[in-house]
Amino acid sequence: MRRTVLWKALCHGLVAMGFAATTAFAQSGSAPKELRMLESGGPSGDSIEQAYIKPFTEKTGIKVVRESPTSTGKLQAMVQSGNITSTLVELGATNVVMARTLGLIEPLDWDAIKPGPLYEEAKWPDAFGYQYFSTIMAWRKGEKPLTSWADFWNVKDFPGKRALPDYPSYTLALALLADGVNPQELYPLDVDRAFASLDKIKDHVAVWWKAGAQAPQLLEDREVTYSAAWSGRIVDNDKLDYTYDQGLLMLSYFVVPKGADPAAKAAAMGLLHEMSLARNQAVAAEVIPYTGASTEIEAAIDPAKASLYPTSEANKKVQALADPVWTATNAKEIEKRWQQFKLGL
Repeated sequence: MRRTVLWKALCHGLVAMGFAATTAFAQSGSAPKELRMLESGGPSGDSIEQAYIKPFTEKTGIKVVRESPTSTGKLQAMVQSGNITSTLVELGATNVVMARTLGLIEPLDWDAIKPGPLYEEAKWPDAFGYQYFSTIMAWRKGEKPLTSWADFWNVKDFPGKRALPDYPSYTLALALLADGVNPQELYPLDVDRAFASLDKIKDHVAVWWKAGAQAPQLLEDREVTYSAAWSGRIVDNDKLDYTYDQGLLMLSYFVVPKGADPAAKAAAMGLLHEMSLARNQAVAAEVIPYTGASTEIEAAIDPAKASLYPTSEANKKVQALADPVWTATNAKEIEKRWQQFKLGL
């Protein structure tokens, strides 16, 4: 009797979620009690917990266990061993393309997800785009403001040391924007032109940073005057200023490992449904100043805070959207060139 009551409660919860394709585990009677996910951790993980996991668990009774940090290596190890310990794995867009090429992920059931309105780049057949972030220009308040990467490169009119990411997929794109390439015509990257542009500023770059926390710290400590930075590290810092003009917009995704348990995968589609809703994305944006991929997000967030977020209408339209397919395809070549550049070869 108790089992029947629980089963009815579960089915009622799934219907309330507004997605129909829970039949995979509804018919088998094998609804999981728990889902596990690999994600980035930190404030990003906290936003997932509060904005998406909480309503999902309230509706289904399914517990979601978060583990971090995520990586393509962990995904590959799971698939190759046949021991799929996490049903959802967060990856950057370029890593999704690489994982696809390696046969590590499987198609999502978009009919089951029944997403709210999303930007097209968030709806890949095998990946759900859940969170945007941007690489932007930042400086201490009181410094001469920048309006373009050409300004960032212009050390005569905007003097001071610089910091740039030690990631060629970011920095080559920024170098081309500095050299006058139209943001909407950025890809495929002209690698030779990008390195030529970097040659003009490399002597003024004090730090090639690896960790996102470095950029704001370098600015606050006055070790550099201007830095490229990830937007979520900057926009709510009262000591710093920034612009989204010519920002490089990127998207993080969730994927399902190849060979995942079918019932767990079916349940996970319900969690992705929660991630697609603007009202939930607005909750996430209060935890970390990134935004989800809903086309309705601006109507759901506090208008006074719209300028903070990478996908508010005013900010999204002045940025370049990164091309992860090109980046993944050319990753080995540009990494080799990057290391040679840093060594001065």
